[in-house]
Amino acid sequence: FLLQYEKALLRGYVECCSNLTWCTNPQGCDQILLKDGLGYGAACSKCSWISCFNCNFPEAHYPASCSHMSRMTCAKCSHGFCWRCLKPWKPNHKDYYNCSAMVSKAACQEKRFQDYNERCTFHHHAREFATSLRNSISSIREIPKIRNLTFVLDACKVLEQARKVLAYSCVYSYYNQDTESMDTVEQQTESLELLTNAL
Repeated sequence: FLLQYEKALLRGYVECCSNLTWCTNPQGCDQILLKDGLGYGAACSKCSWISCFNCNFPEAHYPASCSHMSRMTCAKCSHGFCWRCLKPWKPNHKDYYNCSAMVSKAACQEKRFQDYNERCTFHHHAREFATSLRNSISSIREIPKIRNLTFVLDACKVLEQARKVLAYSCVYSYYNQDTESMDTVEQQTESLELLTNAL
């Protein structure tokens, strides 16, 4: 009973303090994180998960802003859906794909959205692959003959982080209207993508 009381007391304290938050790792972590002044997030010392402190999105999503990570809305029927998985926000929407009888400008926007969404989805899948590869290598490390695989594990971590930045740069690029800064962003993204693919 005392242990439950201590947990409830700790939970209440963390939820009351504006500079503290729980790690948002979807696989579960009970670590308390201290929010920094910038609000971009910091890596959990226990599980290395990076949480966003400014919104409810489960992970840090730099360079995309928190407002970019909110739901997308269909211009024709106002249906809200998830940017990442395209599933509807509300279960009562009947047929999202038939609600987009578009004029040519809207069709270009749809094509642009599909291009960015495909790139974003690709980078998320590549990140998941790097994570599973790192987990597989971690289990192989237990074999006595193959101990020194830390460089491969480090490469997998770098690959995961690069894929994460590339995925969220797609979200950022889709929403950004400033063509002058977009040239720089696109160049940097292209460079990071080439280096990541080489890794």
